[in-house]
Amino acid sequence: MKAHHPAPSDFTRRRWLSHSMVGAGLITLGALARAQDAKKSTRAITPPPTKPPLQPVEIARLPAGLERLDLFLLLGQSNMKGRGPMPAEPSRNPRIVMMHLRDDAWYLARHPLHLVGDPKTFAGSDNAGVGPGLAFAEAVAGPNPRIQVGLIPCAVGGSAIALWQKGAKLYDAAIRRAKLALQRTGPARAQIRGALWLQGETDATDERITVYEVKLLKLVDDLRADLGLPTLPFIACTIGEMSPDDAGRRKADMNRLLLSLPEKRTHTACVDARDLKSHIGDSVHFDTAAQNEIGRRYAAQYFAIAPRAAPKAPMPTPNKDAAK
Repeated sequence: MKAHHPAPSDFTRRRWLSHSMVGAGLITLGALARAQDAKKSTRAITPPPTKPPLQPVEIARLPAGLERLDLFLLLGQSNMKGRGPMPAEPSRNPRIVMMHLRDDAWYLARHPLHLVGDPKTFAGSDNAGVGPGLAFAEAVAGPNPRIQVGLIPCAVGGSAIALWQKGAKLYDAAIRRAKLALQRTGPARAQIRGALWLQGETDATDERITVYEVKLLKLVDDLRADLGLPTLPFIACTIGEMSPDDAGRRKADMNRLLLSLPEKRTHTACVDARDLKSHIGDSVHFDTAAQNEIGRRYAAQYFAIAPRAAPKAPMPTPNKDAAK
């Protein structure tokens, strides 16, 4: 005789369904948490700067044997700011100096050029690392033994070109720092010799790219007008193409736009860094090797559009196979 099992009540069924849904939810939440932990573990991190302090310099007095101080603005977003890991030993070349972002004072240039931390202790530093600025300065100063190179870092990570328009925060800050640098370095016969631009990741979208060229040309024109330098060399650089464009992203189109800059304005150039594929692990930020190569390419472009600044001996050809 078969045993009789009463049908489960509605209450029993509801309780079973409730427990099943909770269990499924916990499994889903657990999988999501594991995915988030995995993402965090692979997130690109730039180690903080070490071996403080910055070494102050008397910017109004040139080191013995030097004839002039050439100043360069570093403009853009995080790849100009730099996220590459820094070398164990900081550079301490008396012929290359930098204007600190926090106190506007001058120090021997070293990574990170865009240091926001305290110049004595580095307290308050962010994720700034190796960008192209120092390699550029070394390439400019190396074959010109009678000059000192001064870098004026102004880049801010994640900044859109809208913030680099006249009247906007970052543009106005760059002009203020440029004019202050000239004021403080006057006795050293300082001149602003060029502006380096590395920006576009934030604006490489369907919505923003349509107005980018107009804003870029206005930036070039306004910089030259506000600094009283109508032929100021302005050198852009392509953004990284380490991964294919996905929905709504326009990196390749942005780079074609940047490379066309010399067709629109004289005394401009654009570094082509599309072949550089090495990054810090996020497919966005160039690693140290790539940044150093970009710096050398900036210098080659600078000498090409400012022939009076070029060394008498030919510059080494930038390595197209570097940091791939």
